[in-house]
Order: sequence, then C-alpha cells, then structure tokens
Amino acid sequence: MAHNRYREAQPSGENTIVDAEIAQLTAAGVEVLPFLRSSDEIPTMPKTAKALLPISPIYAPRAQQELSRLLTEHRPDVLHLHNPYPLLSPWVVRTAHRHGVPVVQTVHNYRQVCSSGLYFRDGIICQDCRGRALGVPAIVHRCYRGSRAQSALMATTLAVHRGTWRSVDRFVALTSAVADHLRDYGIPAERIVVKPNGIPDPGRPAPLGEGFLFLGRLSPEKGLDLLLDAWRRHPDGALGPLRVAGDGELRPLVEAAAAERADVTFLGPLDRAGVRAALESSAVVLATSTWHDVLPTVIIEALAAGRPVLGTALGGIPYLVGADTPREPAGTGPAAVASAVPGDGMATLPSGVQAGEAGWVVPPEPAALAAALPLARAGAGTLSAAARARYERTFHPDVVTKQLIDIYASVTRAPNPA
Repeated sequence: MAHNRYREAQPSGENTIVDAEIAQLTAAGVEVLPFLRSSDEIPTMPKTAKALLPISPIYAPRAQQELSRLLTEHRPDVLHLHNPYPLLSPWVVRTAHRHGVPVVQTVHNYRQVCSSGLYFRDGIICQDCRGRALGVPAIVHRCYRGSRAQSALMATTLAVHRGTWRSVDRFVALTSAVADHLRDYGIPAERIVVKPNGIPDPGRPAPLGEGFLFLGRLSPEKGLDLLLDAWRRHPDGALGPLRVAGDGELRPLVEAAAAERADVTFLGPLDRAGVRAALESSAVVLATSTWHDVLPTVIIEALAAGRPVLGTALGGIPYLVGADTPREPAGTGPAAVASAVPGDGMATLPSGVQAGEAGWVVPPEPAALAAALPLARAGAGTLSAAARARYERTFHPDVVTKQLIDIYASVTRAPNPA
C-alpha cells in the first residue's frame, strides 16, 4: 500500500481512508506492507534530499530504491497506490512493473489532468487543462500551491507521466463521476472499477432529529454561500434549525448568519463524538459543494446514521445518494420527476430537483436549493431507512473490503523471478 501522506496540520480524508483500508484488509487476512511517506518529513530532510525535491514529483530516486528493495524482499502480489505526490512520484508504477508487480490505483481527485486536482479555480469550476498536452493554464493561473514555478513543475509532471498512468493495471474510481473522468482521459473502461470508500459501522441509527446539518470545511468550494442564500429565501424558523459544523476561511460568514437568524446555529469544529451527536440531532444532511466534489465522506456518515442527504448534482454526490441514474420525468414535461413524499404518494418535485435512493440533488443554484429544502424536510422520514440500507449495501467496510480483494485478484500475476 503506497501513499504519500498529506501534512497532519491539514486533516486529510485520504490519510484516513488509507489507514482504514490497511486495517480492514489486515482483518480480512491480507498481508499488507505499508509503503508510506509523509509531507511532514520535508522540513527535517537533509539539504541533499531537499535539493532533489523539485524533481521528486517526476522522479523520486530514494523512493524508487526503497520500493525496489521492498519488492525484491517480499515479492508482493500487487502494489496499491493512493497519492504519489511529492515524495513517491508516479514513477513507482514503473518500478513495480519492472519487478513484475501489477498496480492498482485509487483515484481520489482529478490530478491526471488538473494540477490542483480539483477542477476548481477562482470560485468556479475550471477544466481549462482538459485535452492539453501541457497544462499551460495551470501555470498562468498558479493553480498548484499559488506558485507559477510549482505549477509549471506539476504541469510538466502530468505531461511526463501520461503514459505511466495509462499503464496502471486497474483504476479504482470512487464514484461513477470519477470513472467518467478516467474514460475521458483515455483509460479503457475494462480497466476501471467503481468502488467507493467505506466507513466503520456506527451501529443502529438513532431516531431522526430535526432540521438540517452542514458538516465540513468552511471554504468557498463547499458551497456555504449557496446554502445561506437559499436558506434566507425562507422565513426565519420555517424549515426548522440549520446547524453548521466545521472551520475555515468562511467562518465569519456563518457566525454572521447565526447572529442574524434564530434558526441558524454555528457549532464550530467537532470531534468524532460531536459529529455523531450533531448527526443524531438532525434529520437531513446537506452537501452543497460547488465543485466536482469526488467523494465527500460526510455523505457516507449521514447514510450510515440513517440520514438522507440533500446535495448539489456535481461530482460524486449524485452517485452517493443513488441519483446518478436519471429518473423518468413525471407527466409530459421535463419540469418534474416522480418521488415518494410522506402522505402524498407519488408527488411531483420542483423543477431541477432530482430524487435519489437516499436523498435529492439539485443544480448548484440558490433557487433550486431553496425549493428543495422544504421537500427534504418533509421527506426525511420516508428516506431514513433507505439511507441506512444504501450504506449497508454499498459503503459498509465488509462490502468494500471484499470488492478490493476481488480487484487485487483480477490483476494478480506471478512475480517476475528476475
């Protein structure tokens, strides 16, 4: 299991998922050899190692030497790669193949194409580097770490390793949207498997609480402006409480909204116990990202707790709530689709609102989100059991671990005796 850990000062879902996968695979009887590096190592590196850092995303010599020794000594069946930057480099794929070891990679972002990995720049979705041999727009706009020089290095790395990525034996796409991204990049469909992350089972869901919960980083791409704009289109108290948990640069925005309205409460950053309590107190979880959010873990946490989700129709959110396959419109026009609403049987949804197995998705527009809020409030009780069932069927650790072992089995071949 190869992964360059992100700095601990910036909590990372990828770090958490890698740790969880190692534990889950080990519990399932798989021998896991962690090949981990951390960006926290960089400040304490000797000067000679720091001098090589600018080229490490392209080729990290120390990592290749250490990986070669590990592969020679242990002859693993497969190398599973997560994040290679900056201390491992995609070159680990070539090193593994040189030793006859197949490679599986979990794709957590869009960095095969996008230097920042987000497809998001200056507050809007940006895909200017798609289809380009070299991501010049990323350099012009300083997309990687706000630096033109580092952006040039990352854009060059992506160009150099286009062939490397296309040699990976199997890609694990966390959602159907990531699978679409990989096909657009030129990866054959037969080398892509959709397998989401899983989270530990929190146990039987508590009875539904009241109102809505937004839980996440308080940053522009998470759609806090969008949510508060939509919320203000309803009278104070009309929708029940809105609780906002998290921290980030938009914290003053939430604090102002909480001071302005009695139905908005700012919970601040929460520990795991606080997250669980906030989920139990709420009826619907909000995921209002304005970028192609790959796989917001908060949605899986909501489903595990039996809370349906109202989100934007971007990135992996439709997949997570079971709305990535469009449903047939109700009536004769495209303005509404059929959905179950308590007491109403099959009712029509407002324009733009799409129902899923475990929630609803809308375009990232204030009017559409505002129209969906009362619908979600009314329908939470109906979808609570379905939300929990979707977690158990798709995101439970036992399910995703078996999928991962099956993926390994599909690519395993005899190690190269040389």
